[in-house]
Amino acid sequence: MTQHPAPVAAPAPRRMPRSRWMAEVGWRHLVGIAAIAFAVFPILFVVSASLNPLGTVSSSGILPRDVSLTHYETLLSGARGAFARWYLNTVIVCVVVASVQVFLSVLASYAFSRMRFRGRRGGMLALLLVMMFPAILSMIAIYSMISDLGAAVPILGLDSLPGYIIVLLGGSLGQVWLIKGFFDTVPRELDEAATIDGADHWQVFSLILLPALVPILATTLLLSLVGVMSDFLLGSIFLTSDENKTLAVGLYGMLAGDRSNNLGLFAAGSVMIMVPVIVLYQFLQRFIVGGSTAGAVKG
Repeated sequence: MTQHPAPVAAPAPRRMPRSRWMAEVGWRHLVGIAAIAFAVFPILFVVSASLNPLGTVSSSGILPRDVSLTHYETLLSGARGAFARWYLNTVIVCVVVASVQVFLSVLASYAFSRMRFRGRRGGMLALLLVMMFPAILSMIAIYSMISDLGAAVPILGLDSLPGYIIVLLGGSLGQVWLIKGFFDTVPRELDEAATIDGADHWQVFSLILLPALVPILATTLLLSLVGVMSDFLLGSIFLTSDENKTLAVGLYGMLAGDRSNNLGLFAAGSVMIMVPVIVLYQFLQRFIVGGSTAGAVKG
């Protein structure tokens, strides 16, 4: 009877010294924990203040002592302002402005990235120059323009959602540089192959390039939505009546009335604003994380 040799036990892995682990790996964990704590702290404070029935600055902390939904009920009932109307106005403005901004930015980015024409470089530099100036510098000119436009077309004048939307659409090309940079990473072999097969510019753009631009489109759409939703400067100037206000303008006006005792209502409104943004981010995350152009052209 043949005897098989006993299996030799594998040597136990050597543990990395604590000092070396701390120098190479541990400090990254500490930085990550500090960054998470820094980001979570204001969120916990806002949620805690929204659940605190007292709703004052002095009684709010990281963890609520008493939990109550009274601030949410007050906002939804309309007792302290037309919150539901503000929410609907914000949704309308965000959807219209973000969709048009991304669409126009994609068209301009395609032209700047794939076409060669006179004034191309000057146009890109002009867009960059305009983006460097803060919006407050143009407030007087924009106000005068919308006031004159309202005299001719009242629905597009001051204190109207269509007029406010037109003002926000003035920055529709703000995402051109970001989208153009992604356009430049898409191999031109895709365009050439489609052109050889008889596709025109619109077919190349809509059928070949747009599916490859899903990650950057999701990113720019999310950035545009958040930017429009948080706009207060323009909204506070152009929207004055209570039924036309957005959430940023309406909640700030509510807080300005009594900053100490209205913190709970303001926090509850902020939480209800955060929920759709978080849901949208979770939905778009699968498009943002991956790059859809990987492997499009074989080496």
